[in-house]
Amino acid sequence: MSTFQAPKGTYDLTPPRSATFLAVREAISAPLRDSGYGYIETPGFENVELFARGVGESTDIVTKEMYTLTTKGGDQLALRPEGTASVLRAALEANLHKAGNLPVKLWYSGSYYRYERPQAGRYRHFSQVGAEAIGTEDPALDAELIILADQAYRSLGLRRFRILLNSLGDKECRPVYREALQTFLRDLDLDEETRRRIEINPLRVLDDKRADVQKQLTDAPKLRDYLCDACKAYHEEVRALLTAAGVAFEDDEKLVRGLDYYTRTTFEFVHDGLGSQSAVGGGGRYDGLSEMIGGPELPSVGWALGVDRTVLALEAESVELDLPATTSVYAVPLGEEARRVLFGVVTELRRAGIAADFAFGGRGLKGAMKSANRSGARYTLVAGERDLAEGVVQLKDMESGEQSAVPLAEAAAKLAKRLG
Repeated sequence: MSTFQAPKGTYDLTPPRSATFLAVREAISAPLRDSGYGYIETPGFENVELFARGVGESTDIVTKEMYTLTTKGGDQLALRPEGTASVLRAALEANLHKAGNLPVKLWYSGSYYRYERPQAGRYRHFSQVGAEAIGTEDPALDAELIILADQAYRSLGLRRFRILLNSLGDKECRPVYREALQTFLRDLDLDEETRRRIEINPLRVLDDKRADVQKQLTDAPKLRDYLCDACKAYHEEVRALLTAAGVAFEDDEKLVRGLDYYTRTTFEFVHDGLGSQSAVGGGGRYDGLSEMIGGPELPSVGWALGVDRTVLALEAESVELDLPATTSVYAVPLGEEARRVLFGVVTELRRAGIAADFAFGGRGLKGAMKSANRSGARYTLVAGERDLAEGVVQLKDMESGEQSAVPLAEAAAKLAKRLG
């Protein structure tokens, strides 16, 4: 056994389970690729200030959870704890918003890092697929992203997830609500850290999961009562578009999410089979983020869905994905001449787009056939000296057990036809 192990709070993805993660990433990204979203990839670390400004200096992510480091040149960097700030930074740096086609629609997939207490569904290294639509204020865009996430989850076979929806208002109406909420919260029996949060970002107190805090929030002012007419109309249009598309959602007036940059539409996908870590993804509109990080005014909306938690949700529902076989044909040579010949056949099959593998290491027939069976291959090609002398190979159907001799020169074409 190796002396080293994966760091605490992280995990390794190994076959066969890794195939499920790949399938989840593919399913989440497929509707985005069909809807005009182009792929973007950003560095695994960024300037600390990008997240301090964008995510929010009072958030747990920035104050407690970011992995930070100082380079030899003195630069302050952080492993990315989320994707939106990085993607927006990259889009601004590349001037994508000046190309004349707004919104700029981007999707991404990658690893993110937060120093948290490890538990089921919460890791220090985790994987997400995300989408951002940059530069346009349109309720149809908010609805589109929610619908695409719903479509992705349903394509995987998930059914027991719920969509929570809320509006956080904008720079016109939220300050009025903020003041009313602060006045209410200051009279509650709260610890010192929570009291500090009241002054910096009181909406985050609404997201406090502790039962003793939630009990005191029963009569807290409701944001919906403070929304301006424009925000009310915007939110009702998002709701109407989702309803017309047949996407069910639940209004959740306490939903604020854990990032400071959200405005207006905010939403979360939750799964009741995951216990306390029920959120599998979420997002919202962030109309002021571009200006927060030094860019122009670019109203935007996006989401990120957790690959890890989506896999846990699939397991909670006992959903088994229909994963393609990693190997369709397995070649078993008997003798040196057969090794050279069948290796050539395997190469030809691969060039034709057929998943093929080979019995490496010169194993005997019994051991090689065990490997063929474990590979999940539908067909096995076996050849020895006598077969080659006759110009044939033995083709075995691993499902039916039927075996027949086929001309060596026709083996690849026959397999390609059978596998369609």
